[in-house]
Amino acid sequence: MAISTRIQFLALINAVAFCATEADLRKALEQKSGRVVLPAGDFAVTREILIEGAHDLEIRGNGTRLRAAVNFSGRAMIRIVKSNRVRIHDVDFDGNRTALETRLGLPPYDKTFSAFYRNSAIAVEDSDGVNVADAKFTRVAGFAVLGTRLKNVIIERIEVTDSGSRNAQGRNNTSGGVLLEEGTSKFTVRDSKFLNVRGNGVWTHSLYKSPRNADGLIAGNRFEITARDAIQVGHATRVRVEKNSGVKIGYPQEEIDRENGGTPVAIDTAGNVDLSSYTGNRFEEINGKCIDLDGFHDGLIAKNTCINKGKAEDYPWGHFAIVMNNTNPDMQSKNIRIEDNVIEGTKFGGIFVIGTGNTVTRNTLRRVNLAHCGDVGAANGCMSFPKEPDLLRTGIYFGDHAERPAAAKGNQVSDNYISGYRMSKFCVAGSPQIKKIDNKVERNHCGE
Repeated sequence: MAISTRIQFLALINAVAFCATEADLRKALEQKSGRVVLPAGDFAVTREILIEGAHDLEIRGNGTRLRAAVNFSGRAMIRIVKSNRVRIHDVDFDGNRTALETRLGLPPYDKTFSAFYRNSAIAVEDSDGVNVADAKFTRVAGFAVLGTRLKNVIIERIEVTDSGSRNAQGRNNTSGGVLLEEGTSKFTVRDSKFLNVRGNGVWTHSLYKSPRNADGLIAGNRFEITARDAIQVGHATRVRVEKNSGVKIGYPQEEIDRENGGTPVAIDTAGNVDLSSYTGNRFEEINGKCIDLDGFHDGLIAKNTCINKGKAEDYPWGHFAIVMNNTNPDMQSKNIRIEDNVIEGTKFGGIFVIGTGNTVTRNTLRRVNLAHCGDVGAANGCMSFPKEPDLLRTGIYFGDHAERPAAAKGNQVSDNYISGYRMSKFCVAGSPQIKKIDNKVERNHCGE
């Protein structure tokens, strides 16, 4: 046998002899600390791999792909519990969504997402110092990364594609992206891509009586095609949302959670959120709202851009651009600064203001009221509000309530540029319950 042929033969024998299996993968991940280099190859995972009580552990892929088997059972392919300083990087995850998707609605009000959803890629609970980096997640039925009660979390340079499940009606059920819940603190999600994720891309959530999420940064991420929110800051304090971008928020339309009021939003808010800022973000083609401030107070909304170039009928779920709301009973819409934002193409009005101590200044609103609400026979979702006839056709509107009474008083609206359908007449107005002297309105430039 020639020497070269013999070398090739021995290499083949060695490759067969050392072909890794799921058992080898599990064995490698029994290590509690140190560095684990996963074997190369595609591994069908039949049940969750539990890592508990680990510390100072690095898990590195080496051309490694974990694929959920058709009979997979577990909360996640890799589940980390009560561990400190664990890093996972350069691993690919295929969630096998076609086989594993279960039609589920939202969890009950008293149940966490981690306790309710299964079939995620990575789930981490009660841990400190977790880092997930340079990983790819495709076709995940649950969440790409689901973190519960964590500290010091960094998720960076990941890519999530074609992920998330639906409910019984075929609508998104919020799943698919990255969720940090139940008082997770000191977290960062940055420089990542979320492509065709059915539910929210990146978000935080806590039960009403749980600690709020805190001290977070969501920055430099890209979102393309989601039927819910690109970003949602839920029940949190001191969170910065900076320099994210996206396109086609609220698509595909058939997956919008219409039965549960899941209007898509580029940057959404829920619960009680304060001391936070949404700055320098840019989104295009939003079939919903640009920024929803339900629960937001004592914070900053600045230098964001939302552009819609189409007609009213192109956005069946179109709305105001920026909306204040007060569903959570523990907050008031107050001391919000909305500054230097650029909005183009709102289906209805531009900015909806309630509460007190808010400042709306130096914003540019173009092509407001694409639907021509207020005209006799206007269509495109122009509902009738007999007690507030100017509600849907006004550039900046002072409301007297949202979910709860919160009359707009003591607010300043100044130096804004507002143009669009009949904006020379309906530039800044409000509920008949709000008097002109209740708010300071000056130096706004209005036109068609």
